[in-house]
Amino acid sequence: MLKIFITTLVFFLLAFIAMSLGYIIKRKQLQGSCGGLSNIGIEKVCDCPQPCELRKKRIAMEKRQKHQQINNRII
Repeated sequence: MLKIFITTLVFFLLAFIAMSLGYIIKRKQLQGSCGGLSNIGIEKVCDCPQPCELRKKRIAMEKRQKHQQINNRII
């Protein structure tokens, strides 16, 4: 039983190390295989017509950050 546990642990550790090395070498964000809900045309999880207040604040903050990044670039 212990042999199976150790073999499984080593396998998962090797897989984890391989994924880490892939991320370090390619510098690409991890992503799922199917692309998520946006891949099938769904923009948000809920069916409400307008986003909630928390999401509105998050969207506004992301826009501000993007605007600051564009304005603070040195080129």
